[in-house]
Amino acid sequence: MFPPGKNAEARKLSDTIKGSGGSLVGVPDNLVDLVWGESRPPRPSEPVRAHPLEYTGKSFEDKVEDLRKELSKKKKAGMIISMLDEVAWLLNLRGADIPFNPVFFAYAVVTHSAVELYIDSSKLTPEAKAHLGDKVVLKPYESIFDSAKLLSQSLATSDDNSPSKFLLSDKASWSLNLALGGEEKVEEARSPIADSKAVKNAVELEGMRACHIRDGAALTEYFAWLENELVNKKTVLSEVDASDKLADIRSKHKHFVGLSFDTISSTGPNAAVIHYRAERGNCPNVDPNAIYLCDSGGQYLDGTTDTTRTLHFGSPTEMEKKAYTLVLKGMISIDTAIFPKGTTGYAIDAFARQHLWRYGLDYLHGTGHGIGSHLNVHEGPMGIGTRVQYAEVPIGPGNVLSDEPGYYEDGNFGIRIESMMSSSLAY
Repeated sequence: MFPPGKNAEARKLSDTIKGSGGSLVGVPDNLVDLVWGESRPPRPSEPVRAHPLEYTGKSFEDKVEDLRKELSKKKKAGMIISMLDEVAWLLNLRGADIPFNPVFFAYAVVTHSAVELYIDSSKLTPEAKAHLGDKVVLKPYESIFDSAKLLSQSLATSDDNSPSKFLLSDKASWSLNLALGGEEKVEEARSPIADSKAVKNAVELEGMRACHIRDGAALTEYFAWLENELVNKKTVLSEVDASDKLADIRSKHKHFVGLSFDTISSTGPNAAVIHYRAERGNCPNVDPNAIYLCDSGGQYLDGTTDTTRTLHFGSPTEMEKKAYTLVLKGMISIDTAIFPKGTTGYAIDAFARQHLWRYGLDYLHGTGHGIGSHLNVHEGPMGIGTRVQYAEVPIGPGNVLSDEPGYYEDGNFGIRIESMMSSSLAY
């Protein structure tokens, strides 16, 4: 038995069980939801707004046509889109259903003759409805699986020359796969929307540069304030006090919408915890005589930011200085790398680690991830690291990725330096 909302795990398990003569049976209802019962909170219903052309650089109509061309190339009847950032990007809409991510709960269906958006339509602002006009048919969010079954049936009744399958992202749920008819009616592959979304156009690239300049000004003001408070005023500030101040400074900048993730504000040994989160009322004060690592970002109408800086307001140890220098050299090696067309992030990851390796040192996280344009702070499909998936998609012009090597000594200190970078043709 398996909850069919799961995807890759279900398919792998199904193949394994088939090899032993068994079969995997999906449970129609999510067992956790059944146990949760009436105490389960309602689904978020934040407003969904149109994201203007001045920030997207391309109309949703043009994006849909590009997708249809891709479907024609692949000889597919259509595609159901379930990844929330892909729905938002394709239709130039943004929401706030998930903290830090300007996305909303919805599905989209694109065929060669229609575009459908499955959503609680009351969430759409008047401007969003006008933006979609009569080019997108609105349908209830809950009806997506019934519609998928109807789409599957329509394939069965079409003529022999018509496409016989639907395209589905390899990250879509097993439920959708089954509703569309399974292997006979579905081809799973990396989403063409993910590939298109990762290549920023000129307007998006300019927006990313502009928002990073404003965000950089906010960080500069924050670090100057923090040093003055800790060193000159001897103010006692907790890790949360510090991150609250940074959020306040960011919020005053043009086009600010919110944070892009929970700020990592970490002092001393906490900086060695890669995904550290300070708890209000239960975190240490920032120690001016220890390393302070701050990993933070903002959501702006014209882009998304993610920056890490590691500082010391006193006298760092020789090991801290050495580690910082090696990490910085690795970051510069990635930032200045020139490589042949078709090179992946898997191939260039060693550029960042080589300086640490010379001293038997390393770090246990990726070197870089893609980032959305006023979308999710982590975005694929390309990235820089040792994960197998990073060997599948080359880095190309228009990709925007983080560059963030690090070094960590458990219980002692941590160092990470991160900036965003865009790739372009070298010559």
